[in-house]
Amino acid sequence: MSARVHAVLVARSGATSLARLLRALDALAAQTRRPDALTIVACGSSSALRASARVAEAAEAVIETKASTTLAEAVALAFPRVAADAALWILTEDCAPAPAALAQLAGALERSPAAAIAAPKLVSALDEHRIVSFGQSMTRLGRAVDPAHGELDQGQHDGMDDALGADARGLLLRGGRGLRPDAGLGGRDEGLDLGIRARLAGGRMVLAAGARIAVDDGAEAEGTAADAFARRRAQLHRRLSYAPAAVVPLHWLSLLPLALWRSITHLTGKRPAAVLPEWGAAAVAMVSGSAVARSRRAIHADRSASWASIAPLRVTRAQLRQRLDDGHGTEAGVHEDLGFFSGGGAWAVLAALVAGVALFASLLAWPALGGGALLPLRQTVEALWRDAAYGQRGFGVDVVGPADPFSGVLAVLGSLWPGSPSYALLLLWVAALPLAVLGGWFAATRITDKPGLRILAGVVWALAPTFLIALAEGRPAAVLLHLLLPWVLHTALVAQRSWGAAGAASLLTAAALACAPSLAPAFVLLWLVAIVWLLARRSMRGAVRMVWVLVPAVVVFAPLAIWHAAHGTLWALLSDPGAIVVAPQATADAAGRLSLLAGLPTMDQAGWPALLGMKDASWVLWLAAPLAVLALVSTITRRWSVGIGSLLVAAAGLATAFAAVGVTVAFAQSQAVPLWPGTGLSLAWIGVLGGALVTLDCAITRPALRSTAALIAAAGVVVCAVPTAVSFVAGTATIQRGDLTTLPAYVNAQARADRELGTLVLSAQSDGALASTVVWGASATLGAQSTIINTATSVPGKDYTELTVDLVSARQFDAPKALGALGVRFVLLQAGTDKETSAERSLRLQSATALDQRAGFVRVGETARGVLWRMDAEPAARAGLGVGQRATAQLVVTVELIVLLAALLLSIPTRASRRAARAVPRAVGVLPERAPRPVKPQRERPVRVSKKRKAAPASVVVPAVVAAPGEALASDAAPASGTEGEAPAVVEAPAVAETLAVVEAPAVAETPAETAREATPDDAAAEPDADAIETAAEPAAAIETAGEAPEQGAADTAAESGDPEPDRDDPDPRPDPEDSDPEDPGAAAAETASTPAKEADA
Repeated sequence: MSARVHAVLVARSGATSLARLLRALDALAAQTRRPDALTIVACGSSSALRASARVAEAAEAVIETKASTTLAEAVALAFPRVAADAALWILTEDCAPAPAALAQLAGALERSPAAAIAAPKLVSALDEHRIVSFGQSMTRLGRAVDPAHGELDQGQHDGMDDALGADARGLLLRGGRGLRPDAGLGGRDEGLDLGIRARLAGGRMVLAAGARIAVDDGAEAEGTAADAFARRRAQLHRRLSYAPAAVVPLHWLSLLPLALWRSITHLTGKRPAAVLPEWGAAAVAMVSGSAVARSRRAIHADRSASWASIAPLRVTRAQLRQRLDDGHGTEAGVHEDLGFFSGGGAWAVLAALVAGVALFASLLAWPALGGGALLPLRQTVEALWRDAAYGQRGFGVDVVGPADPFSGVLAVLGSLWPGSPSYALLLLWVAALPLAVLGGWFAATRITDKPGLRILAGVVWALAPTFLIALAEGRPAAVLLHLLLPWVLHTALVAQRSWGAAGAASLLTAAALACAPSLAPAFVLLWLVAIVWLLARRSMRGAVRMVWVLVPAVVVFAPLAIWHAAHGTLWALLSDPGAIVVAPQATADAAGRLSLLAGLPTMDQAGWPALLGMKDASWVLWLAAPLAVLALVSTITRRWSVGIGSLLVAAAGLATAFAAVGVTVAFAQSQAVPLWPGTGLSLAWIGVLGGALVTLDCAITRPALRSTAALIAAAGVVVCAVPTAVSFVAGTATIQRGDLTTLPAYVNAQARADRELGTLVLSAQSDGALASTVVWGASATLGAQSTIINTATSVPGKDYTELTVDLVSARQFDAPKALGALGVRFVLLQAGTDKETSAERSLRLQSATALDQRAGFVRVGETARGVLWRMDAEPAARAGLGVGQRATAQLVVTVELIVLLAALLLSIPTRASRRAARAVPRAVGVLPERAPRPVKPQRERPVRVSKKRKAAPASVVVPAVVAAPGEALASDAAPASGTEGEAPAVVEAPAVAETLAVVEAPAVAETPAETAREATPDDAAAEPDADAIETAAEPAAAIETAGEAPEQGAADTAAESGDPEPDRDDPDPRPDPEDSDPEDPGAAAAETASTPAKEADA
């Protein structure tokens, strides 16, 4: 090669850029073989550089360009100043070459005439024993792989002299070859691309292990969204540049589908921060045709070898998996057995199932549930999901708007029994008790590891008064909320630890709020407290994950919130979903609030007065007191933070219940109905139960006393539940046998194949008024209920009240034509009840007479539902959605599906996420027990020996005295035998020095901080523990520390940081999803903790 070397140093503006540049210049000046010329390209302001005399002396020119200039573009600006036969040395301001670096690189090119590029060994400027890069390769699909990145430099790679590519920093390019970095790469993979081009041109890249250059390791930038975007953009650019011309269009067409697939794998691999960069890189690649064309021309201009010459240096999928395999199947640190079967949890659920079947055995013979707020569901799964989408609602005329989120929950529930969705509600009632026990048991695993307390939690949660009353009164939304809350707690308490838990918590939170929108203020308050707590602990990743928890709920409620805000009824968002039921409940007076404090949503004192035939049973209000006392004591236990958090949840729930009894936003016909306070009490109940478990787990240590306290608390709850349980058996509960339709069978048969048939339902009221509503389809269903209609103070959509009045009056008009224009085919006058008043009966008979006299009305007959008429003429088809409404519906559905799918993919557990979760304690607020750490020996002051007395003989063994850490020295305990009153010579300074010499060598060779960094599952846990590097007192103790302390310390640190997943939000996954096993997409991408090769090197 030519003896002339021209160095191009690219410097970027910044707070420390000048200092780093001067360091680089000092390193260049210290070279044993100095470059013949130096050109500095300043990306950004160059005023500080030009003002420096050192820069002016070292550089032959300073070129100023914009700050966003990439490395390839900066080198291109300096390229005209480089002689044609001069070698080009590419440097950046963070490079500090060793004195012999350039000489080693130049020697490598001289020894290998075929070599076009020489690559140095890049080491970290903070730790020169750590390799940043030494040679690169790529997979079959073009992903760059740096085999030596992050390893300890022990010379394990020094025997390599051939590589496919390398980091662009420090590369020495042979003169006369015309090689220059590709600007189309966007600042990444330039060195890899240069190596490939050189090999295709008949040359190769050689590695010079003796050429060491200290650089920034890029740890701060690595893993950011910008880093992920740059990596993916460079990969796509190289793919389009390297592909055969015939398949380039296919690659271009696959960019967006591939981005979608990789987004799915990113979410499954718990890397949501990589999704947007993925789409951004694909979009840039789609419009980078000119850059790709230039790159392809440059490759073909000098190409003299085939692509087969690249194949031997590629990384195969097997090699990539072997490198990234971190020993799946083993878990470092904490590994707790769940104990569901061994701890009695399964038996508790089975016992609850037996109790549930015993209580609700008669339900199994019913076709559907009825009574209270229970209504049948749609008869097909398609209709269920249609009710859950934006569009025309199932009641009223021309009522177009968003569906209640609760309709989506019902659609999911009904889809579990597609043959008869209504039967799914019936099965829910039968399985309610075991499901509640199961949820309470799993929620308790976040608080205690004691099997008995977990069973107690499951039983107390299943016997909560608000839950049993909701079952008895037929409140499906309240029942579903009570079943969901334990799982919300189970996932939300660890949502800051991993994206998997955050994804699951977000879905469950959205479902819980869909069942009880009145809990939204309490949930938002608790959510804000959790974020502030995490930020106070400087857990930014945990805070970001916690932010996501409410995102799906906000998205699914946003269309409804926008609709209500536009109509001035924003408070209607808090309305209880589903059918509006008028039933006795706690009032807003002092007596009602006292019942709420006792955990009772009604004023009947849990049903005990009716059961015993007495007027008052105020003692019932004190049955939950033992549980409340235990919860209050939790604030002074050693796990006070968990106790205070539990009481905060209880306070939020109780405040919600107090406010609910005084808020009225829904109406049943003309009667205002306040919010159901039971949902707030369910939240308060889980908070009180959590606090009680903390007290029983931590404060009461004696097993007998703990069992007594638990039994007393549970007994109060059991006594409170007895009357409601008896009502199920005695048949006095509100729930009753229901039908699959609320309309006559004739209408049901006509509407089976056509959902758009309208039925005008008339009902006489006790005050002499006539209520009317238009029902579409075969039945009034639970999923078709909408707060848009239930909370309206005027008729939503087209007003048909005047037509209803005219219909039952003596006014003569073409009634069939008027009804047919609305799409109404049938008119149903509902039958009277046993409690029908004379005014109701009179109005019903008058209405029937008027309808019989109407021309065009054909009386079908009297049915169990009432008297039915049909129109003689065919009605008009129901009006469809307009163009704008259809576009809005598509937008709403698309956004909701994207967000919910993302949350679902995040919540799917992977092998790596399960392994990481086992590395931290299952219960919150509990740190794993640390292994006893060796005590660092302290130098003892020499004790003066009296000149009149002889020193101890030399045969005294000093290490035997000081070897046991933590034990008192013999001199501190008692004088040695036979030397009474003398200070023994075992503490003389020479003896201590000898002992320290024995233990210092193993401690230095141990490097536990390095081992802990590789075993750490999170960046936050990568900080070396000061306690972990203490020197052992004996060589044996030092060996034990080296083998065990780093793993335990890593697990402890991960638990403290609350982030068990290994860089789950790293936008740049180590394994490429395209290179992963198709049967396990993203699984390999999620396993990036460490490699066996690194551990072996260490």
